[in-house]
This record gives sequence, C-alpha cells and structure tokens, in this order.
Amino acid sequence: MTQRIGILGGTFDPIHIGHLRAALETAELMGLDEVRLIPSARPPHRDSPQVSAEQRLQLVQLAVANLPTLRVDDRELRRNSPSWTIDTLQSLREELGEQTQLFLLLGWDAFCGLPSWQRWTELLDHCHLLVLQRPDADLEAPQALRDLLAARSVTDPQGLLGPAGQIAFVWQTPLAVSATDIRRRLATGRSAHFLVPDAVLQHIHAHGLYHAPA
Repeated sequence: MTQRIGILGGTFDPIHIGHLRAALETAELMGLDEVRLIPSARPPHRDSPQVSAEQRLQLVQLAVANLPTLRVDDRELRRNSPSWTIDTLQSLREELGEQTQLFLLLGWDAFCGLPSWQRWTELLDHCHLLVLQRPDADLEAPQALRDLLAARSVTDPQGLLGPAGQIAFVWQTPLAVSATDIRRRLATGRSAHFLVPDAVLQHIHAHGLYHAPA
C-alpha cells in the first residue's frame, strides 16, 4: 500500500500545542501513516531562533515522545546549508521513493509567502500542499498564488491523487497560541502551562531556555 507522509517544518521556537494539534488533526483527517516534524536548523526567512537547533530538536522530541503518529526528522540539522524546503523535499523523495504521497503542511501566512521561498515553483514536483486554514486568516494571496490555486487546487483534500502536484485546504481548530507569546511569557516570568506539553516546559525551565538574562 502507498505510504502517506505529512511534513510539518518550522523553527519550533518553542514547539507548542498549536503545532501538535495541527499535525494530529491533519493526520486523522487525511489518514496519514505519519507526520514528520522537521525543525529548521538555519531558517532563511527569519532571524536566528533564540535557542540552538539542537535544543529545539530536543524539545520537539520530548513533545512527541508518546505520539506514535508524529515523528521527529533531524535532516535539516545534518545539512550544512540554509534550511530550504525544496532541499528537504528532494531528500525525502529520494529516501521514500517516487510513489509515496508527500503532504507539506503550511499555515495560510506561510502559504502566502511562498513566492519568496527558494525555487518555490518546484515544490509541487515533490509533494502536495495542505494549507491549514483558520477562520481568522486575513492575508490576501498574491496573484502568482491565485494563479497556482486556479490550476492546481482541489476542493476535497481527500481527492488529492498521486504522489505530488496538487493543493487543498484543511480547516483547523483555531488555537490562539504563538511561539512569540510563549517566549515573551517565559522571559517575563509568566506561566506557559497548557501552551506547551508538560515535558517541554519542564525541560525549558530545567535548562533556563527563553528566560531573561540574570
């Protein structure tokens, strides 16, 4: 049977319940065999994360330890180059074979920014795009993406056929959780309970991550 693999990349700075719910809900809806969470080692589209890639990887490993559908993939830490998504997709395709269905999970904001990504027009050569949509999304897609949607989108995510090449929207439970807010809370001594998994929060406190300098 053809494998169905989801891919959720990000800085995970830190990983939080919004990331985990998005991955789990999509896996259940799409009947995915697994979702790979891939921490970005050297994110090319934002400032360097506050903590190291190795520390962020550890937090993701702790977050998914008891969730068999979610798997951590450290390939971007093993590459000595910027964490371009196209390189990651090519690497996954080489590893998993031409017939595996790959689904790249993207929030609406990230999707709207695709034209700034490295070789973005090649992404659909290697995967389907699942755009995680929330009712409060307010960015407007640029014309290049509207043209792409007209050519490649399907109404029903279950109707994505073949290993790659199409786009569908998946409605998500809206959770008002952001890594920026969590970092701000930790830096000012406020609680981040119930925003990140307990094991993640314990590790953050034990190692003094995201805390204001003494």
